[in-house]
Amino acid sequence: MKLYNSLTRRKEEFIPITKGKVTMYNCGPTVYNFIHVGNARPLVIFDTLRRFFIYKGYDVKFVVNFTDIDDKLINKANDEGTTVKSIAERYIKEFITDAKGLNLYEYDTLNPKATDYISQMIEFISGLEKKGAAYNVNGNVYFSIERAEDYGKLSKKNIDDLISGARVDVSDEKRNPMDFALWKREKEGEPSWDSPWGKGRPGWHIECSVMAKTLLGETIDIHSGGEDLQFPHHENEIAQSETLNEKPFANYWLHNGMITVDNQKMSKSLGNFFTIREVSKEYDLEVLRFFLLSAHYRSPINFSRDVMNQNKNGLERLYNCKKNLEFLLKKAEERELNEEEKTLIKEVDKFKDSFVSSMEDDINTADAVSALFELTKFANSKLNDFISKNLIEYTYNTMIELAKVLGILSKNDEMLEDEINELIEKRTEARKNKNFKLADEIRDNLKEKGIILEDTTSGVKWKRI
Repeated sequence: MKLYNSLTRRKEEFIPITKGKVTMYNCGPTVYNFIHVGNARPLVIFDTLRRFFIYKGYDVKFVVNFTDIDDKLINKANDEGTTVKSIAERYIKEFITDAKGLNLYEYDTLNPKATDYISQMIEFISGLEKKGAAYNVNGNVYFSIERAEDYGKLSKKNIDDLISGARVDVSDEKRNPMDFALWKREKEGEPSWDSPWGKGRPGWHIECSVMAKTLLGETIDIHSGGEDLQFPHHENEIAQSETLNEKPFANYWLHNGMITVDNQKMSKSLGNFFTIREVSKEYDLEVLRFFLLSAHYRSPINFSRDVMNQNKNGLERLYNCKKNLEFLLKKAEERELNEEEKTLIKEVDKFKDSFVSSMEDDINTADAVSALFELTKFANSKLNDFISKNLIEYTYNTMIELAKVLGILSKNDEMLEDEINELIEKRTEARKNKNFKLADEIRDNLKEKGIILEDTTSGVKWKRI
């Protein structure tokens, strides 16, 4: 398997630190608001990579952190007259709701909160201070980038250019304008913790280094996130981690491309900023996941209603094929494969090989999705009532197996009681309003989904067929 390593700017063969095991750390959300479609892309992409590793037989330990102490949370808490903790708890719950909608929690994910690792951060910073790589100025502790080897090696930025372009007036305390905060002294009205440098709170960059080290080890296999995090966040993580531990922080750095909305950069000022929760009001979030897998992860991707509708239709095609295969399985005869069917088995294997090859080529989900559609086309055209159950079952299992890697096609088609009762209420209301056309459409729609209605003197009754 080959992955494009942002550190070396080339595809490299993936070789884990420990045979059969993979450690992955993905930068998670700052929990002060709902996550948006841009946040969803790395979550979906690297969850899919994790799924593929599991499919290949690896034992995967996957971490997605929560930043629950930050200026954004503090400002939000002040605006609402509440505490930073209550803001964080609220939006962690909202994140988990959205994450489940995107099918991110099928496997265990570690979601550490920064505030649970304050003591480890203090220990980490103290270690840097002992090495002469951190300095304290009146309770503010900074990392000295002059003590970091090859600073800028991830983002390929030149330190001299960075220094000359930096706003020197950001802090008169810094020895170098590019030095960054490891610990911030206490300010009135802000959460704070005791430390050797006085009361204060951690800087942003330190949290990921500490949680990755504590949960995964001093050197991890893969660190991932959006390409906007390469500098300064990931660059600073490398600097502080490798200076303290004197070994590589991560062997592979993976970064996804950005999302545009109707071919424009997504921003609140342009009014094209969409949260996952807003998208979920119009589309099932499985459609959003499918959309995010429709392009290569390192390429920019454009979000629009037209594109989402195309992906919705594409996902429905896959679900229809799944449903057709399930229908054929109920009727098919179990018997030995004939020669023609043995040849067809080999065709199924070719689609599977194409899917796996695409995923092994730097997580090429776009081509993997194409292979799944080719398998669907094969199933729709080659399988029928006269085909052996063994072949239909093999095709069906292959389709489900590959779809699971992508995190799709896992929904049960059977309608829930709440959905059925809601539609029955709408039909009853339509009949009261003499809108018999709508009432008939609802009845026919339910029948298509295997629900038969019976109008009785005591109300509408329903049953499954």
